[in-house]
Amino acid sequence: MATLLHIDSSAFPGKASSSRSVTDAFRNAWEEQHPEGTVIYRDVAANPVPHITADAFTAGFTTPSAHTPEQSAAFAARVKLIEELEQADAVLIGAPMYNYSIPSTLKAWLDNVILLGRTAGENPSAQGTPVTVVASRGGSYAPGTPKESFEYVQNYLEAVLGGILGLDTDFIVPELTMAPRNPAMSELIPLYRASRERAFEDATTKAKELAKRLAA
Repeated sequence: MATLLHIDSSAFPGKASSSRSVTDAFRNAWEEQHPEGTVIYRDVAANPVPHITADAFTAGFTTPSAHTPEQSAAFAARVKLIEELEQADAVLIGAPMYNYSIPSTLKAWLDNVILLGRTAGENPSAQGTPVTVVASRGGSYAPGTPKESFEYVQNYLEAVLGGILGLDTDFIVPELTMAPRNPAMSELIPLYRASRERAFEDATTKAKELAKRLAA
């Protein structure tokens, strides 16, 4: 049975988080198709992975027999994260927009799993693995909107997940999530609701389609 690697990075718990709500819908639909399958779950907000250090970085370019004790410990933590990615048949990532970018906790995970000569380079070890990213945001940065040029989440993750790691990247984008909380955005509440409903529908549909494809 297939293995799903599920990563959440929102600082907000449960239903208070738009990205978590949608990743939960995806995961629930996935598990319905794979009741005997495996889900590897990482909440990098509640349990952050270490930010990349000099020891962790240099160990990736040093023969293991030459590692210092500090390099060995730091590299072992990286390898565990890398192996989880390599074991996955599909990846699900909750990536809310914070200050026009991704949470630093998610960036830390990426910095750890990107290893030249293994997950990155000529033949990335997880190449072709489908990844679904739930990229929620308080406003809208879609083409044609006033803040289109501030869209750094999808552009960055497409470059890193697709360009460096070689993953097959797909996005679900719940937007205008601040509309119900910000009086200045009250007229956008209908658009927010439509976006939220579409995100849940996409999550359920994509999870089922992906599960069936991997089971075939």
